[in-house]
Amino acid sequence: MLSNVVYAAAGETGQTPVNPLMQFMPFILIFVVFWFLLIRPQQKRQKEHQAMVSNLKKGDKVVTNGGIYGTVVGVADKAIVLRIAENVKVEVAKNAIASLQPKKEEE
Repeated sequence: MLSNVVYAAAGETGQTPVNPLMQFMPFILIFVVFWFLLIRPQQKRQKEHQAMVSNLKKGDKVVTNGGIYGTVVGVADKAIVLRIAENVKVEVAKNAIASLQPKKEEE
């Protein structure tokens, strides 16, 4: 008896059913905004970093994630050897390289 009253009240208000796609539209818009503002630029930076790391060669000046400046003296599959001072060489993972220093023009 109570359920009949509820159905009758809902039918009398004249409300039309809402399209399910329109209910999810705010979530879809939020995802699209996140994609273009956060996910896509991060993927682009990651690809650029991977390309930079794979193109490292002897003589390149680099900075590690730890802030160590050095010159590449050896390259292996997953690691490189950096000269950080006279007679001081360290081996670091390729992914630990943060950036490549620009070459200075010699005067």
